[in-house]
Amino acid sequence: MAMVASSTTLPDTSKRLAPHTFAGLVEKSLLERFEEADIERVLQSWRLLDQDYFHREYHGEPGKEEQSNMLQECHSYVPGLSVQPFWNPDDFDWTSRLKSKYRQIRKEFDAVNSDMERLRKEGNNVWAGALTEDAAAYGEGWRTLVLMDRGRWDPDNVNLFPTTAKAVHDSGVPATEVFFAAMEGQSKISPHTDFTNFVLTSHLALDIPFSGENKCRISVGDETREWINGNVLLFDTSLMHDTANDSDQMRYILMLRLWHPDLTDAERQALQFTFDCLEIPGLVSDNPEERFKAEQTVESMRAFPQIRRQNQGFGGTNQKKKRGKRK
Repeated sequence: MAMVASSTTLPDTSKRLAPHTFAGLVEKSLLERFEEADIERVLQSWRLLDQDYFHREYHGEPGKEEQSNMLQECHSYVPGLSVQPFWNPDDFDWTSRLKSKYRQIRKEFDAVNSDMERLRKEGNNVWAGALTEDAAAYGEGWRTLVLMDRGRWDPDNVNLFPTTAKAVHDSGVPATEVFFAAMEGQSKISPHTDFTNFVLTSHLALDIPFSGENKCRISVGDETREWINGNVLLFDTSLMHDTANDSDQMRYILMLRLWHPDLTDAERQALQFTFDCLEIPGLVSDNPEERFKAEQTVESMRAFPQIRRQNQGFGGTNQKKKRGKRK
């Protein structure tokens, strides 16, 4: 069914940002690295963000606004990207490659997750709850274990789950985030959006209680699907969505956020650069030496981590010195 978007007038973004501000420095660096015509939508998005713009648009059938959840809400908004609740995973080659590794991923997950002492000792932010006000809708029963955040792998957690991390990496999925997500039994996540339209969300169902019996479900917009072990879902969480676990057991998925397929390679790289600048402000420094060091840091952070030898991993005795946890 075709979705009809309500008309939305965007603020004026034709003027460049003030060059003495951080946002202006990022914009200047974007224009030095990319052809302006190739990243016009990213520049528009960055300027909208600088204006504290909040995008709110209805994408459902006309006249059904009160009954429909086809509402898109975004703090971070790239204009012109297509909107649909669920995408067909079979349209993307990486999904079949990831699904083919389900049994290995599940076996590793069950083994490592059963040793909570080791997880707490060696991992970072293991099964952390929602940390931001925007994530409050997830509730106390929703927890995560992160392998990648904003394009940067977590070396400690990757070495806890090397089979999973390598399967994701080798699948070719254009991921920006990768993490396990747990949802307690007899719990729900309230309707909400993830406030960004230039990434989609995918779930590889890992351990679903009563898989196939419709006990564990996700609704996006006005459509509902159930998680089934080993299957992949792909959907747009800039739309209103909610979930339910009606079983009495924990539900586990491998969750990925990935670039929207409508984005060009240049746009993906430009958006990643804005992520990197927010993490490493030295990227926009006027000092060439500081900027070079920042670029080296980013390159190192985004590289796939070295997997330590197995006798140093699960059940081993030669453990590395623990680094500080991420805040």
